[in-house]
Amino acid sequence: MSKEFKIRTKNNEVFLRVQKGHFATMHSHTNYYIDVTTQKMRLSEAKALAAELVSDYRTNTIIDTILCIDGMEVVGTCIADELTNDHYMNMNAHQTIYVVSPEFISGGQMMFRDNIVPTIAGKHVLILAASVTTGKSALAAIDAVNYYGGIVVGVSAIFATVDDCDGYPVNSVFDPNDLGDYESYKPPKCPMCAKGEKLEALVNSYGYSQIN
Repeated sequence: MSKEFKIRTKNNEVFLRVQKGHFATMHSHTNYYIDVTTQKMRLSEAKALAAELVSDYRTNTIIDTILCIDGMEVVGTCIADELTNDHYMNMNAHQTIYVVSPEFISGGQMMFRDNIVPTIAGKHVLILAASVTTGKSALAAIDAVNYYGGIVVGVSAIFATVDDCDGYPVNSVFDPNDLGDYESYKPPKCPMCAKGEKLEALVNSYGYSQIN
């Protein structure tokens, strides 16, 4: 694998670990692997990330439920804590927020069991993802929330390449401007493949599997 380097924000606790190379996701080929492992699993980083992400929601957005995909439950819990903290002026002070994850069935479709549906139906739902690049996972989450009668209020992510998904705003800490030369291609149109450059790893929001 290529050498890892960090991209920092003004907050010393919030940074992006990336490696440059030739990587394949489920839907695309990209020239960067973005590693969000510690942001999702280390409490100090998850708290710092949550503090960055809630700024757009504190004063003007009702959030009853945070739907976590890509293993973002720790960050989701930290966001819920921020939004219900009475030290801040926000729409959710002194109230509770559900933090839930979907169940996946064949074809990547998301579902919720009967005991979980009340946390979605009629609720204002923020979708939280590790990354939004092609937008297919976020769109599947939007479709699921709508199907179960929820109200999508937005999408948040650590890294995103789009500003909206199916008309819903996407809020992220990092975007391609932070990388400068970030590129993503559909596999048949990948110029790195055309040049004969071998894939380094299969990657997704959970990590990577190196190709020998």
